[in-house]
Amino acid sequence: MRISISQFSIAAAVILLALSPLAARADPATTQPAEPFAGKKSAWNGFDRYDFDCDGKSATVVLPRQAADGKPWLWRGEFFGAFATVDQALLEKGWHVAYLNCSNTFGSPETMAHWQVFYKLLTEQHGLSARPVLLGMSRGGLYVYNWASANPDKVGLIYGDAPVCDVRSWPGGKFKGKGSKGDWELFKKVYGLSEDQAAEWKGNPIDILEPIAKAKIPIIHVVGDADDIVPVNENTMVLKERYEKLGGHVELIVKPGVGHHPHSLADPTPIVDYIFRNRLQ
Repeated sequence: MRISISQFSIAAAVILLALSPLAARADPATTQPAEPFAGKKSAWNGFDRYDFDCDGKSATVVLPRQAADGKPWLWRGEFFGAFATVDQALLEKGWHVAYLNCSNTFGSPETMAHWQVFYKLLTEQHGLSARPVLLGMSRGGLYVYNWASANPDKVGLIYGDAPVCDVRSWPGGKFKGKGSKGDWELFKKVYGLSEDQAAEWKGNPIDILEPIAKAKIPIIHVVGDADDIVPVNENTMVLKERYEKLGGHVELIVKPGVGHHPHSLADPTPIVDYIFRNRLQ
């Protein structure tokens, strides 16, 4: 059987097209353009900010001027805009910054359900990275560790800033820390716990590290050694010891003579450098 030149050319073209990078991207699921953000637009420290509703909660996303490759993002557990030197530094490097307002819920299961919706929105509709860096500031530590333990494949790195790692320390005040009676009562109410049940609760960051360690998620904590609200020895040092027994590593930046505030670092370069060197992608 003879094959004409024209037939050969068509067949070759089909083969070349099938093998080309363009063909590999022909899956409609991967060719959908990322949707632009909607909602109320404003400015935040020189960057575009959008505020909108997500699953009945107020959401905030701050956009870089030019998104970095892969659209990396920082996800704050609590206190949007507080001590935001790392947020601003990452925005300058092309990162997005995101926050879902579920304040005073201590990273509860209901909150994690809202986070799932928010995560899906940002990654599937807006094309952000599948592995955000999580920022757990103070009680925000409960949010980010709960998320990371349940979703280790959806985390690039954990940055804890004077994070709560054991509710018995804060807000419980069961050890040397000051605690917060009002927040302790609120915590018990949110989780539906009695006093005795709360004292034995095993949902703390220090208790749920195994899935995080198995996923080899990098962790960095920034703490003040004079913190009497979330004492280092009752929180970060316990978590560090347990995580490293599981084979992980917690990078520690200690601020001498500093209490619970101020958070972060005036020059966030050491934190940002650690994120860039170590985050999972």
